[in-house]
Amino acid sequence: MNAIFNRRSIRKYTKQVISEETIEKLLRAGMAAPSAANEQPWHFIVIKDKEILSAIPKFHPYAQMLREADCAIVVCGDLVLETNKNFWTQDCSAATENILIEATDLGLGSVWIGVHPDQDRVKPLHALLGLPQTVIPLCIISLGYPTEIKAPVDRFNPSRIHRDRW
Repeated sequence: MNAIFNRRSIRKYTKQVISEETIEKLLRAGMAAPSAANEQPWHFIVIKDKEILSAIPKFHPYAQMLREADCAIVVCGDLVLETNKNFWTQDCSAATENILIEATDLGLGSVWIGVHPDQDRVKPLHALLGLPQTVIPLCIISLGYPTEIKAPVDRFNPSRIHRDRW
C-alpha cells in the first residue's frame, strides 16, 4: 500500500538512466492490469529517443517534463483487439495506474500525461509515432529518477462515499 499512497506526479528528474530491466518491470506491471473480458487491448511504446521526447511538448502543453525525462511510455489502445467496444480506455487506464505505482515502488518519478480524447494531442502523437489507424494513444507516462520529493497527500474524502443509494 505504501507505493499507492506515496505515488505523486513528479516532473523533475536527474540524468540517471533507467535500465532495460527496470523498464521491463514497468511493462510487466502494466500488462498485469485487469481488462474487460481479459482482452488486454493495449500496446506500449517505450520512448528513449531525446528528439522524440522533445518533439511532444511542441504540441502538448502539459508535457514539458519530457524534455528532462530519461524515457516515456505511451499507453495505447488497439481497437482491433477489443470485442467489448469502448472499454479500451478503462483497460489502458488500469495498465497506466499499475505502471505509475510500480514506478514509485522502484524509486522512479513519473507523471500521467493525458492524450485521448483531445484530438489536438492524439493526432500529432499518432503521426509522430507512426501508429496504425486502429491504435489510439491514451496517455504518456513520463519517467525518470526524481530530483523532487513530494510528501504523500491524504485524499480520503468521506463526503464522496454513498451507501446503498445516493
